[in-house]
Parts: sequence; structure tokens; C-alpha cells
Amino acid sequence: MGAGLGTGFAGMSAAAVISPVLITFLDMEPYKAVGIALSSDVLASAVSAYTYGKNKNLDIRNGLIMMAAVLTFTVVGSFAASLVPAATMGNFSVFMTFLLGVKFIVRPVMTTKEAMQGVSRKKRAVQSLVSGMLIGFICGFVGAGGGMMMLLLLTSVLGYELKTAVGTSVFIMSFTALTGAVSHFVIGGPPDWLVWGLCVAFTLIWAEIAAVLANKASPKTLNRATGIILVVLGIAVLLFSFLTKS
Repeated sequence: MGAGLGTGFAGMSAAAVISPVLITFLDMEPYKAVGIALSSDVLASAVSAYTYGKNKNLDIRNGLIMMAAVLTFTVVGSFAASLVPAATMGNFSVFMTFLLGVKFIVRPVMTTKEAMQGVSRKKRAVQSLVSGMLIGFICGFVGAGGGMMMLLLLTSVLGYELKTAVGTSVFIMSFTALTGAVSHFVIGGPPDWLVWGLCVAFTLIWAEIAAVLANKASPKTLNRATGIILVVLGIAVLLFSFLTKS
């Protein structure tokens, strides 16, 4: 449910919530937990992207450019992750979730679609390519941060208004998550199918609910809702992890 809300509202990778919970409460091996979390992103991101696209809040052209770079470097990052100690993968996405949530509350994104059109197509294409390379490696390496990094770069670097940024982010994530999940399962083996099925189903349901609500919200309300959800999710996962270790 938490992962779905984060995906539908903020284009966040489900791994920011699912991976730490699976690792903390089910004592699952981190690499397989990330694979389950990434696979949970696939359908959730796809239905969210459809909802945002139906409301004309999706930049397909530059999304495809970024996606090509992301897909390539997701595989590179996924392989690199298999060579790194598991502890390295633990807390990155949680801190990113919390900090990005604070950012949307303190400094909301109020860019308009009219302002977006002032950027040249060539500049936007180059920005999309470079950003995609960075995002892809991060997504494959930690199984998270891809969606959050995309949202941050789309709003702060490429100058997207929030709804278009989220719509473009989930559009890309539906493909990068598929690539990352397949890479993780091929390298790390098949997942626990019961856990996988429950994660996929509930992430999908709540992502669609969140996407519908987000497209009806005003920019100010969406910024606040996105920020609050990310902050709460970040604090909750950190708290659960701390209490379990204690």
C-alpha cells in the first residue's frame, strides 16, 4: 500500500518501501528483496502512466530518450550491485525518500506547462540523455532511487511541472523496473512467489488510486500530499528498521 501511494503520487520506486520491509521483517536477502520490489513497480507504474497520459501529463518524446539511457545503465547497475556487500544497499532509498519529501513540503514545484515550453528541444533531449544514464545506474544498483531521482531531476534540472514530471517518471519506471527485475532474478534466482504476488497486487491497486487522486489535485495540494507521503514512508521504514535491530 505504501509503495503504491508513493508510485502514484510521486513516481517513486516501490523498492524504497518494499525492500527495507522485506529485509527487516522477513530477513530476506537484500538482492532478492530488490528484485521483488522492482517487479512490483512494473504494473503499478504502467497503470499510473496511463492515468497521467490520459490527463495529458506525460512527455513521451523526452521520456523515451531518457528511458533508452536508463535501460542500458540499469543493467550495468544491477550487475554492479551483485558484487557489492548487502549492507551497502540497505538505507540509501529510505533517506532519499525522506529528504525528497521534505523538499516538496519546503520548496514546492510550482512550474507551469507554459514555462516548460520555453526550453529548446535540443537542450531538453541532451538533459534527458545525461539524466537517464545517471538514473539507470542508480536504479539498477540499489533497486531504488530511480523513480525518486527521476522526479528530482525532472523538476529541478529539466524544469517540468509536477504532474508531468510524475507522469513521465512512472512511464519510464514501468520499463526500467521490468529490466531491473529481470536482471535481478536472472542473477540472483527466482523470488518467493507468495511474497512477490502480494507485493505486486497491493502496489498496483494503491498506485492507481493515488494516480487518479493526484491528477485531480491542484499543484499546491499535490506538492503537500507528495511531500507528506514521502516523509511518512521514510520515517516509518527507518523507525521499523531501528526498532527491529534494537
